[in-house]
Amino acid sequence: MTALAATPVADAADAEAGRRKAEPCAPCHGPSGNSTMPTVPSLASQPPTFTYYQLVMFKRDKRRDPQMTPFAMNLSDADMQDLAAYYAAQTPASPPAVGAVATAEAGERLVKQHFCSSCHTPALMGQKHIPRLAGQQQEYLLKQLRGFKAQTAADLDGSMTMSAQPLSAQDIELLADYLAHLPPGGGS
Repeated sequence: MTALAATPVADAADAEAGRRKAEPCAPCHGPSGNSTMPTVPSLASQPPTFTYYQLVMFKRDKRRDPQMTPFAMNLSDADMQDLAAYYAAQTPASPPAVGAVATAEAGERLVKQHFCSSCHTPALMGQKHIPRLAGQQQEYLLKQLRGFKAQTAADLDGSMTMSAQPLSAQDIELLADYLAHLPPGGGS
């Protein structure tokens, strides 16, 4: 994984080519990368390096999914970079209506307590190989956080596996609810 982390995503990626290559992705990840399927992540506005590395991990069988793994196996490096560039340029959809105030306050406290913004940025929009969390699908966030806690989810550098260890089941529920309702790009 160290060699993977050192691999830069080329600046020559072609977002327009990525748009064409993303057509088979739309049934699951949604138009323009905004998933409406609860267990499928939205890719719109994800940092390109994050999307690229996830595709590489599927291709190298370091991350497995019955739909994604076979799809990624056929992608070239240029395909993965183009897809990453396309999705990074897309506008994320607005999240669902705000959840309960008490839940939101508890989720915000957990984000601060566990220093989520130190990697995911203050607006929780991600950076480099760190994903956007704001406005992500709640069921997907639950699955990922539970997987990190159980040490069964793919984790490029191990930081999420380590960060999830002190989280209780209730903390995970609160975080996923808060993050899913958080508007991408900040604001309220």
